Amino acid sequence: VQLQASGGGLVQAGGSLRLSCAASGRTFSGYTIGWFRQAPGKDREFVARIRWSGGSTSYAGSVKGRFTISRDNANTVYLQMNSLKPEDTAVYYCAADRNVIVSSMTDPLQYDFWGQGTQVTVSS
Repeated sequence: VQLQASGGGLVQAGGSLRLSCAASGRTFSGYTIGWFRQAPGKDREFVARIRWSGGSTSYAGSVKGRFTISRDNANTVYLQMNSLKPEDTAVYYCAADRNVIVSSMTDPLQYDFWGQGTQVTVSS
């Protein structure tokens, strides 16, 4: 599956952005889809993930209550980001994997398919 991430941009602290991750070549049915982010000089870190079938979600503690991962009925996963902070500044990546057994799926190495990343910059 090919992934296309979009929706990044520059926003002031406290603002909101919605990122999209669209699948091409097939649907997300049977996949786990995750969002990760990577700030300069830091490792790629887990943000949120959703199971396409059933819709169960999981979040990193740093974004819980501010970010919401969701999906539509076709082939797109969203990351709604509210109350953004300067420390949320990073390149955001979506990823997908056929593993729907492991509950956590918080390690980037667990994902086989990656989008190209979209820059999110939060100014103070």
